[in-house]
Amino acid sequence: MLAGLSPDYYSRLEQGRQANISAEVLDALARALRLDEVEHAHLRDLAAPTARHRAATPHAVQRPDPGLLRLMRTLDHVPVLLLGHRGEVLARNALLTEVLGRPLEPGTSFVRFMFQDPVARERIVNWADFASATVATMRREIARRPHDNRLAALVDELRTTDGDVARWWDDHAVRDYASVTKRVQHPAAGPMSFDIEIVCAPHEPDQRLVVYTTEPDSPTARVLPMLASWSVAPHP
Repeated sequence: MLAGLSPDYYSRLEQGRQANISAEVLDALARALRLDEVEHAHLRDLAAPTARHRAATPHAVQRPDPGLLRLMRTLDHVPVLLLGHRGEVLARNALLTEVLGRPLEPGTSFVRFMFQDPVARERIVNWADFASATVATMRREIARRPHDNRLAALVDELRTTDGDVARWWDDHAVRDYASVTKRVQHPAAGPMSFDIEIVCAPHEPDQRLVVYTTEPDSPTARVLPMLASWSVAPHP
């Protein structure tokens, strides 16, 4: 009633028996369900024609955007990470390695680090906040790329092996990458706090530069030069 649809038409939508859905109907459903902007976009992706989804090339090699790489090199005083779709690490600077305690070489999965590496749970104080947001982001990605078999296999693996992932997945929450605060407990530098900011290139929407920003003259900002010096010197 709120969306102005007949019960029969709405049932066909829920059961996947309505091949084509107009943008006006999707907008009406979004208003009736009080969806936010990300959830509304997720609904449009779920309802998109199959042919549009198949235009994607899920197995193409991801190459770091040159502009984002140049920007990352100018930000060597803070931790920076360049991610592609499926959470694949495309590039990172030395400070990120020092802060998170893992090399995270290009080609590795940041999602696997979050859920399968005990160091992530040890160092990231508010791990559950980031982990649940990661699951919600993967749900958003899988709607964008329903024919990406590698992404589907990653989600299935994590749901099978990690109870937290299974529980969060069943919540059906969706998120896009967003600016948040990350608290890290470093074994030598102590507690650190970062505001995470996301930068996207207009012509590479699947790549995101993740920048760990700090407040000027904060304890975290003062300790980062020490960690930077460790990153260029041999470890004892």
